[in-house]
Amino acid sequence: MDQLFAPWRIDWVERDETEIDGCPFCVLPDREDDRDSRILARNDHAFVILNNYPYNPGHAMVIPYHHTGEYRDLDEDTLLAIATLKQRTFDALDAALGPEAFNTGMNLGGPAGGSIADHVHTHVLPRWNGDTNFMPVLADTTVIVEAVEETYDRVRESFADLDGAHDPGEPGAIEF
Repeated sequence: MDQLFAPWRIDWVERDETEIDGCPFCVLPDREDDRDSRILARNDHAFVILNNYPYNPGHAMVIPYHHTGEYRDLDEDTLLAIATLKQRTFDALDAALGPEAFNTGMNLGGPAGGSIADHVHTHVLPRWNGDTNFMPVLADTTVIVEAVEETYDRVRESFADLDGAHDPGEPGAIEF
C-alpha cells in the first residue's frame, strides 16, 4: 500500500463541520480571524483566500462578497475589484513562492466542477515546471509539499509588502 505523509491535514479532517452554517464564501469574511479563515487580502467588493483543497501551494481564490452563482450578475465595480485583486494575487504569489506560471479560471455551475456553485469565485494556481507528475495520472493522488498555514504566512506577508505597510502581528487581512 502506498502512503503519503501529510500530518498538517489532521486539522481539516477533525474539523467541526457545523462550524460553517451557510455559504462558506459568505461566512468566512465575517469572521474576526482572517488567518484562521485563510483570507489574505480584501478590497471593498472582493477578497482573496487560500484554497482548503489546494492543487499546489499558493492555490488561491478571488471571491466577490456578493453571493451569486451567476457571473453576469456582478456589477462593474465588483468586476474591477476582482480583476485588481487577481493582479495583486499574481504579484504576491510571485514574491512569496516564485512560480514559473499561473493557471486561473472559474468553474461556473456544478457540472463545470464548481464545488460551491452558488457563489462565483476565480481560482489562481501557481505552477512550476515539473509540478505535474505521475502521481495524479497513475495514482489519482496529488502531493502538496507545504502546509497551508505556512503558505498563508508567506503569501500574506507578500500582500502586505505590496503596499509597503507591513506588521506581521497585525490581525485582519490586507486592504487594497
